[in-house]
Amino acid sequence: MPTLEPPVNRFERRRAGTRKALIRAAREFLAASGDTSASIQAITERADVGFGSLYNHFESKTELFDAAAADALDEFGQAIDERLQGTVDDPAELVAAGFRLTARMADSHPELMQILRHRGLRHVHSERGIAPRALRDLERGVAAGRFADVDPLSALSAMGGVLMSLVELRFARPDLDGEQAAANMAEMTLRMLGVPSDEAREVARRPLPTTRDA
Repeated sequence: MPTLEPPVNRFERRRAGTRKALIRAAREFLAASGDTSASIQAITERADVGFGSLYNHFESKTELFDAAAADALDEFGQAIDERLQGTVDDPAELVAAGFRLTARMADSHPELMQILRHRGLRHVHSERGIAPRALRDLERGVAAGRFADVDPLSALSAMGGVLMSLVELRFARPDLDGEQAAANMAEMTLRMLGVPSDEAREVARRPLPTTRDA
C-alpha cells in the first residue's frame, strides 16, 4: 500500500484558517471603499475570530491590509494567466487581451476589481499580480521590435494608469459597452507603444482565447 502523507496538524489548520479569515475580511473592507481605517474589532468581528487574533498573524493593520491587497493582486494575475498562458505569444496581443479580460472581470470578479479600483495605482510596480507579467511582455516586445524602443518601466507606468482608468470607467459608467471601451483603450495603448494604427485596431479586437474547459 502507498504511504499516506501525515494529516496536517490541527493547530496549524486552525491557524491557517484564522489568517485566511482575516485576509478575507480585510479584502471586503478594501473592496467596499478602499478605506483601511476600520478598527481591529470591526475586522475581527467580520472575520469571526478573536480580538487578539490579528496580532498572532500580523504586526499591524497596515501589514494585514497589505497582505489582503497582495492576495487580490495574485488572484488577478492568476486569472489572467489561466486564460492566456500558452495560448498567445504576440506581446501586442497579450497587452490587448489583458485590457479586455480586465474589463470582463468587473462583472465576473466584482470584489476583486473593486480592490484594484481603490488600490491598484499604488501597486503598478508591485512584484505581485499582473505587474511583473506586463513588464515581462513589454520587455519582450521591445526586444523583438514589436514595440518602440521605450523604457519598459515608464511604459508600465503609463499602461497601468490606462488600465486603472478602464477599471474606474467600468464601475463609474456601467451603462457603457465595456467590451468596446476595453478595445478602444487597448488600441490606444498599442499605438502609444509604437504599433501602427491599423494593426493596433485589429489586434485590439482579435477573438480572445477560449477557456480551457470550453
